[in-house]
Amino acid sequence: MKGILKIYHPDETLKYHIQSTYCKAVYSNAEHLLEVEIITDDSLDHIDDDSLQYHFPQIALNISDFPVADGELNGKCLTVEDSDEESYTAVDLFDDEDAFISNSKLSFQNNPEGVLELFWEGNIDDFYTGSSETIPFKLKCNFKPDEIVVDED
Repeated sequence: MKGILKIYHPDETLKYHIQSTYCKAVYSNAEHLLEVEIITDDSLDHIDDDSLQYHFPQIALNISDFPVADGELNGKCLTVEDSDEESYTAVDLFDDEDAFISNSKLSFQNNPEGVLELFWEGNIDDFYTGSSETIPFKLKCNFKPDEIVVDED
């Protein structure tokens, strides 16, 4: 498991296991731009049948084209806010529902093994019940490269 996403809905805390992660500060047109993609696992083994999460088994959170000072992310704390002119964050619910993220605070740190970790806090639209209130979320994940095992028979 690459990490966990917790969404603190008033009715229950929803827990998503993270399946894949991607993070890079891309150098483009004389500036560094942050690219982050977090995709949760769609497994429901740890979910009760009556859970709000049961209707939304998978979520993808993205940040793209967010300007950063340089290509080094370790030790950086960033605040990402979308505006009418620029939209950096996106949520994919893998269905027809829409959700948006606000008040994103990202903190990058290398763990003792030297693997970059992300701590991401913010608010997300309540796509579970359709309420107009946003609900807080916290995410912790790492960007350790996956080991690809080639079976040579």
